[in-house]
Amino acid sequence: MVKCEVFMLELKNISKQYKTGDLVQVALDDVSVSFRNNEFVAILGQSGSGKTTMLNVIGGLDRYDSGDLIIDGKSTATYTNKEWDTYRNHTVGFVFQSYNLIPHQTLLSNVELALTLSGVSKKERRQRANDALEKVGLLEQAHKKPNQLSGGQMQRVAIARALVNNPDVLLADEPTGALDSETGLQVMELLKEVAKDKLVIMVTHNAELADTYANRIVHLKDGKVINDSNPFVEEIKTLTETSKIKKASMGFLTALSLSFNNLRSKKSRTLLTSFAGSIGIIGIALILSLSTGVNNYIDEIQRETMTSYPITISEETFDVTSILEDVMENGGPMGMLGENESQERDGVYTNSSELQTSQTMKEAIVKNNLSSFKEYLDDENSEIWQYIGTNGVVYGYDTKFNVYAKDSATNAYVNTSRSVNGSGSSNSLSNNLALITGNSSNVRARNFSELLPGKGELISQVVYDSYDLLSGAWPTEKNQVVLVLDKNNGISTSVLYQLGLITSEQYQNIKKQIETGEEPDEISWTYDELTGLKFKLVTASDYYVLKDGLYVDVLNDVGLVNSIIDAGLELSVVGIIKPKNGAANANISTAVAYTRDLTEYVIDHTADSAVVKAQMASTDIDVTTGLNFSSNVSDDMKIFFARAYFATLEKSEKLEVFSLIAMMLGMDTSAMNDDMKIAVLEGFIADDNNAEMLIALYDSYYPTTSRDDNLDTFGYVNRAVPSSISIYADSFDSKEGIKEAIAHYNETVDAENQITYVDYVAMLTSSISQIVDIISYVLIAFVAVSLIVSCIMIAIITNISVLERTKEIGILRSIGASKGNISLVFVAETFIIGLFSGIIGVVITALLTLPINAILNALVGDMVKATLNVGYAFLLILVSVIITTIGGIIPALKASKMDPVRALRSE
Repeated sequence: MVKCEVFMLELKNISKQYKTGDLVQVALDDVSVSFRNNEFVAILGQSGSGKTTMLNVIGGLDRYDSGDLIIDGKSTATYTNKEWDTYRNHTVGFVFQSYNLIPHQTLLSNVELALTLSGVSKKERRQRANDALEKVGLLEQAHKKPNQLSGGQMQRVAIARALVNNPDVLLADEPTGALDSETGLQVMELLKEVAKDKLVIMVTHNAELADTYANRIVHLKDGKVINDSNPFVEEIKTLTETSKIKKASMGFLTALSLSFNNLRSKKSRTLLTSFAGSIGIIGIALILSLSTGVNNYIDEIQRETMTSYPITISEETFDVTSILEDVMENGGPMGMLGENESQERDGVYTNSSELQTSQTMKEAIVKNNLSSFKEYLDDENSEIWQYIGTNGVVYGYDTKFNVYAKDSATNAYVNTSRSVNGSGSSNSLSNNLALITGNSSNVRARNFSELLPGKGELISQVVYDSYDLLSGAWPTEKNQVVLVLDKNNGISTSVLYQLGLITSEQYQNIKKQIETGEEPDEISWTYDELTGLKFKLVTASDYYVLKDGLYVDVLNDVGLVNSIIDAGLELSVVGIIKPKNGAANANISTAVAYTRDLTEYVIDHTADSAVVKAQMASTDIDVTTGLNFSSNVSDDMKIFFARAYFATLEKSEKLEVFSLIAMMLGMDTSAMNDDMKIAVLEGFIADDNNAEMLIALYDSYYPTTSRDDNLDTFGYVNRAVPSSISIYADSFDSKEGIKEAIAHYNETVDAENQITYVDYVAMLTSSISQIVDIISYVLIAFVAVSLIVSCIMIAIITNISVLERTKEIGILRSIGASKGNISLVFVAETFIIGLFSGIIGVVITALLTLPINAILNALVGDMVKATLNVGYAFLLILVSVIITTIGGIIPALKASKMDPVRALRSE
């Protein structure tokens, strides 16, 4: 502002009334008085004369009804609230009879407060506050609270606070009213010193003090000036030019400090309030902890379920949707599933629904183009990859190989897939070969399976999590395998026989013991005895040897097969594993398991074999017959091949073939012994009248009609064309995402390239999703109720705090705090309470989870563990702060609207 050299403040025809119902009290009645820049003015008058009202109007605490208050030549008639706040903060300083210090702040903080509202830096305001306290002789007491001082000392602190911002006007309302005579005189001397370069206006009842110290005395009576000992009568010209003054403002940290110190002065109540506010948080936190435990359990179940039931796409599958629709439409077999009403009919009619269902089954067989879909999956930018789980995508390949072991009794090679049902020369090599076909198209090591690979790992973490390693180590090389025990450390007796670990005699003896009701013998081995067990692997292509320009299957040539086995890849048992207790994904179904590296070896070895290379090089000619694929094999040739094949069979094999033919012809064989059966078979084969049957047998067991069929028989695998694709997800939601991605893929390809698969866990997925949704809705409802209760409680508590801190509100307004600043103080208080409530709630919840988990463990085991994760903890603290802050908004607004004059008089 532009200062006037002669004057600075004038009351011009000021009137002020107070109305209470119909009662009207006139406080100031057309008062006009001007003040010099520096003088000590005492305002005298009886109680009710209007002197305090006049002081409050000059100080901007109270608004005049009419007239004008001119400050530095500027009318205040159009002052905004912010301008009045700035005026009180920068231009005037108040000294009250009751000191009006904030009790929970130190002396230094009380003095600093006006500077804080002025936006003065921390360093500067600390220095200026110390200087002000030093002037009033209280620098050494700066760290004390007001209740630790005498009345005179507190009044000197009030003077220091009033002067610290270097105001132009010092307003003192009965500054010695609560002091003894000696202390009062000290205060008056201090005010007299201040009046040398400032305007000091003092309201007092004490005429003697006024005569002694004031150089001007103004008498008021019934709201009118009745006497002025040294009036200032020069006309004051109103100036319009003003300079910008920095507005008063309170930072959030200052508000926090005020509220924190207030709360700290009421530790017990603050603690109880925070605890009360934390009850809702504790309830929510406990539910979230239990929910987290349940969700963790569900997530684990989901991962286990998804590992057990991936989305598997095979080369051929059924369109189950079309099957179910057709079955339901036709009523199912014999009409049992139909919903159609029964018809009233008077006869017997055909029901063709079973035939229709059978036809539907045939038509529902769908071939998937896995080659094209694999290209889609190999692109990790494809949509589907955002849903694929930790086990990734596993491609299945139809590898063909046999595994041989040394028989424990004869030390001869035995096929680990040999039959356990026949009798006779069970240890002979030929008895362990395919009994009907005579070729290697059915070469399968049925007691061997591949370990689930991980995403970029040889073995999935799921396998490690599901099995305990009892001895040795996990496979790391292609020729290393593990022996898989059941949960009781056992292996099927039949499988032990097939693996050559027990003899035929031991196997048959155990079988007889069981049949007669005896306790079977139990045979055991140490881990060391089985670790290092050796096997020999022979691929399907290894059985084909070049003879006279053709590749001949020597599977039934014992001598050649033995040499082939000797040259095969040696497999070694390097570890023994068993399922962990409760493991849901202990899904290895065979006694021996190998890694994907062995599968890769079989694929590469087969592709590099002579028979495969020869067939790959020959597009039209079958390398096993020399015939053109497009040529039809004559019936005579089929009969010749069939008779030649049967001639090579062993006795037991011939008996099985005889059983098959006898069943087909409906022959009664009850009176026949084995020799008679073989004689009948040989006669049947030699009889030209049975040529059609021989041709049919040939067509059934020699299906090679193309180059691809031959390559498949040799065990050739094209990596670009998997036999199956297993896509793993970690959750049901991810599985649904995978299904959507496949649907989107199908939209981009032709009908013949679209992918069809069977989702066996869709119904399970739906059920669990519904359960999770219901739990979520219940939690949301519970949280909503808790939040409403918390809001109401905090609003009540904050309102109580507003009532308790009414005097403080008046003090803050008197030194320039705006309505917004007052709101901020109480918002800060609710912020602190909310923070404490949240922290208390989280801590108590963490402690409560200990006994809760003990109870859960006793009831359901360790499946579910209540856990409050860090993210939820911080979120709950944040929610607590937000809720308490929202709850305190209305009381804070109420506080901001308080009349500062009434607030100061609240005590």
